[in-house]
Amino acid sequence: MTLATLELQRAVFAALAADTALIAALGGPKIHDLTPVRTAYPYITFGPASMHDWSTDSDDGSEHFFTLNVWSNAKKAKAEALLLMERVDEVLHDAALALDGFRLVNLRREAFEIRFDEDLGVHHGLMRFRAVIETD
Repeated sequence: MTLATLELQRAVFAALAADTALIAALGGPKIHDLTPVRTAYPYITFGPASMHDWSTDSDDGSEHFFTLNVWSNAKKAKAEALLLMERVDEVLHDAALALDGFRLVNLRREAFEIRFDEDLGVHHGLMRFRAVIETD
């Protein structure tokens, strides 16, 4: 089922990268698994991910939780981060993403949070999603 986790991240990345409104708001394709040094704000990073068995007697499946982080240090960073989070939500919530070798049953936003990170001097938005995936 770890392949399902990788396939889900690939599909999420592709969906976000294909959204021209999001890329324009970020000032370029700044969606990262690991943020390159000196990346200009704002940007999005993949955070923690977890997977749980969701199999039944007749079908193999898994439940996935993943976090996306939105980072902004603009003059109105909280507003910018919230607008970016809204766009991410529009792209991903209930999206019908294509997964190679798997079938996405559903993808839902579970929660979000925004806070000021005093150590970095930036606003940090966290978005938690839940996906259920079955094996093709």
